[in-house]
Amino acid sequence: MQSPTPWEIATPSRGRPLPGVAMAGFRARGVAELGVVPFPAVTLALDLGEQPLTVAAGGRPVRGSAVLGLGAVGLHGSGREVRCLQVRLSPVVAHAVLGGFAAEGGPLAALDEVWGRGAVRLEERLRAAASWEERFALVAGVLAARRAEGRPVDPEVAYVWGELARSHGTSRVDALAVEVGWSRKRLWSRFRAQVGLAPKRAARLVRFDHAVHRLAAGGHPAAVAAEAGYADQSHLHREVAGFARVTPSAVAREPWLSVDGVAWPAPGYLRG
Repeated sequence: MQSPTPWEIATPSRGRPLPGVAMAGFRARGVAELGVVPFPAVTLALDLGEQPLTVAAGGRPVRGSAVLGLGAVGLHGSGREVRCLQVRLSPVVAHAVLGGFAAEGGPLAALDEVWGRGAVRLEERLRAAASWEERFALVAGVLAARRAEGRPVDPEVAYVWGELARSHGTSRVDALAVEVGWSRKRLWSRFRAQVGLAPKRAARLVRFDHAVHRLAAGGHPAAVAAEAGYADQSHLHREVAGFARVTPSAVAREPWLSVDGVAWPAPGYLRG
């Protein structure tokens, strides 16, 4: 598939392999430097290059395959001749697949810290695979098995997350607690324990993600603020600064967002 960016991007020919999961393969020639804009998914970065990919957060680098937490702030990736299979997981899927890591809401971990020897075996099989399609199928099989073995989130938590994703983060969390028949305190406690973020923080992250993609598509900040449900343009500016540590005009130019229309054209992985 042709990409409008320096990245060569491959996507599965059969659409989404599993509910709540999306995959894409990335290859970059030469040196690649990339700031990671926070987004509402947990990510597996499966490193397949000859030289290790490095992802860092808060001064802590991870070399090789890594897990990026939900909405992690301050991440930066770099490498030479990068080849990587990226998997985005809705937090509903991530809870079953990754267990404690997803619930803890950590920003970054090495994949083998989370999966142990299973991570090494998967990476070996992916490196030996003959095509991206074969790699996508391998990962889908591993994820399906781990999800079947893992502990699912509460149905109420899954419903609330799904409504936040569907509404681009504008659903009222207190009203959702009433819908599922839980007290506000119970929803906050269970959602935070299983998703890794408090529900209002999760709603802000989903709304931020929608807004920055509208900015990257050329939307004027004032119009994007109104469309996304922010009080005003200043409110949008504060949220972008809080999540991305840059201004709205700067985040609109981030290379991380420029690949999304190719790699993740229909982000159904948000729900799952």
